[in-house]
Amino acid sequence: MAGMRKKLLPTKHTKKTIDKIDSGMINLLQKDGRVSNTEIARTLEISEATVRARLKRLIDEEYIQIVAVSNPLKLGFEIAGDLYIHTELKKIDRVIKELKEIKALWYIILTTGKTCINAEFIVKSREDLNDLVYNKISKINGVLQVEIVLIMKYAKRKYDFGTALD
Repeated sequence: MAGMRKKLLPTKHTKKTIDKIDSGMINLLQKDGRVSNTEIARTLEISEATVRARLKRLIDEEYIQIVAVSNPLKLGFEIAGDLYIHTELKKIDRVIKELKEIKALWYIILTTGKTCINAEFIVKSREDLNDLVYNKISKINGVLQVEIVLIMKYAKRKYDFGTALD
């Protein structure tokens, strides 16, 4: 096999970054997640096949999600808010793994500052909030303290922030 060049296959770590076309697609989708591939193609002057392929990559590589963003307070949920979860740093991976299994937590991030984890939650009632905090989260090995901040109303909820290429 000497003299033959081995073709290197892309690995999971080889990801393409976004370009101006991807950015344009993202901007259009942030304004209206229902915009058709045909409309994206027409607006950006590219083929619909290009839109489909790029959209699949943007979703697969987790640059974007296409979902209906709803207002939980209008959908019958009584309580929404933030949880600031103080953890033992050595157990943070285990804590995050268990938090990800709790349906009421829809957003979980690692943070700097006094807390290690910020999680946003949505529950139907005060009883559900009590169960979430005291029976589920507080019992996770590695959780030291949970602070609760309730959302009183949404003053601004916009998801059309664009991309860093704008």
